[in-house]
Amino acid sequence: MAQGNTSKRQRSSAPTQRKQAHGKAHCLRILRQLSAYIDDELSGDICDEIRRHLGACPNCETFVTSLRQTVSLCRHNPSPTLSAASRAVMRKKILETTGTR
Repeated sequence: MAQGNTSKRQRSSAPTQRKQAHGKAHCLRILRQLSAYIDDELSGDICDEIRRHLGACPNCETFVTSLRQTVSLCRHNPSPTLSAASRAVMRKKILETTGTR
């Protein structure tokens, strides 16, 4: 019976640990590293942590899947050619938006 009680205690504490490990702050820390993760720029330990998190956090897993698809599309599609006038208009709008002159 003691063995059965230990198993129940371990099982009941697991969801609490999972919830704490995947709170908003932890997700944000993981999300900040995803670009480097996708580009294989992180150490093995950090990659393992991210993989564990993604396996337990459906929101972050969905985000990384979307990010990978976006990166793939950007890498495989040619950049559009812009005229000098279009580049000037775009630069002006960017500077206006950021408050830079």
